[in-house]
Parts: sequence; structure tokens; C-alpha cells
Amino acid sequence: MSTASQSSPFPDIVKDIFLWRGKKLSIAVLSVSTAIWVLLEVYQFNFITVASWLAMFTVAFTFLWANIRRLLNKDPPDMSGLEITEESAMEMANSLRAWCEEGVRWMFRVAAEREWFVFAKTVAGLLFLSSLGSFSDLLTLLYIGIVVGMTVPVIYVKYEDKIKGHGERLRVHCERFYSMIDEKVFRKLKNKVVGDEKKEEKIE
Repeated sequence: MSTASQSSPFPDIVKDIFLWRGKKLSIAVLSVSTAIWVLLEVYQFNFITVASWLAMFTVAFTFLWANIRRLLNKDPPDMSGLEITEESAMEMANSLRAWCEEGVRWMFRVAAEREWFVFAKTVAGLLFLSSLGSFSDLLTLLYIGIVVGMTVPVIYVKYEDKIKGHGERLRVHCERFYSMIDEKVFRKLKNKVVGDEKKEEKIE
């Protein structure tokens, strides 16, 4: 089996949506997400009610479309493209499993590294996410994530050079600040602890 056949198209489809390479699909995803969020959060509809309405609209639209094609003596609509093959389902499941495994490995890798700067950034990011979660519910956070995911990557690709330049300068300033804190605080504490241990050993 070739490498091309083994690779999953699912990540490519997600990438195309978030980078607006397929504008119709990206607009559809953003429109459906906005409509669902407005119905569930603003108008306080129940999820089952909204899902039932969507299903009724889909069934009614398909029924009218099929009957109009029959009246025009055209072939019935081809629904073969709507089926989810076992191969596609396995590819999506494997992609999801790979993302989960990478997330777990990333957490353990950050926890095991000795770089305080990486550890501090990770903890600060998780603390910010926790604080943000206390002011909002899961559906709103998912909607914000979709909107941010469909705007930030496009802006980054368009202004990549400028963003990298600012990011490099920010990284240099943060490393200088960390070095200053490490020299004035952590090293002094370490020297004090080592000195106290040596004093205790001499007393014993």
C-alpha cells in the first residue's frame, strides 16, 4: 500500500477549512456554528429541538428536490457520496487518537523538562484557560475556538514575517527577564538552602 493511500484526508480537510482554501465549506462551517450558537445561547433553544428542526429541514428539502427531478424526467439524486465508508471512519478515528496521544505526550514532555520558561508558559496558559472557563460555558468556548481558529491562522499566514519578528523580540525580552529572576531569586534561594544544609552538617 502506498504512502498516499495510507495518509488520512481528514487533517487536510480541517486544514482547508481553517485556512479558507475551500471558501464555500469554510463559510458553511462558520454559518452553521454561528446559527447553532445563536439558537442555543441567545434564544435558549434546546439542543434536541434544534437537531430535530435541522433533520426536518433536510428531509423536506431532499423530498422536494427528488420529486422536482422526477417531474422534470431527470434521474433521481445520487446519494452514494453521503455514505461513510469503514476506511474513512477508521482514518478519522486514527487521526483523533493521534491528536490525543500527542497532547498527552506534550503534557508529560513539558512536565519532565527542566526549562522553567516552558513550564511557566504552559502553566500560565492553562491558568488563563481555567479563568476563561469560569466566565463562560462549553458551547460558547467551542464557538469562540472555531471563530479564532478560522481567523488567527489566516492572519498568521498573511503576516507571518511580521509576527515572527515581533515574537522573536518578545521571546528575547522574556528570556532576559527570566534570567534576571533566576539570578536574583532562584540562585540566591538555592545558595541559601545549600548553605543551611552545610551548616547543619557541620553542627552534626
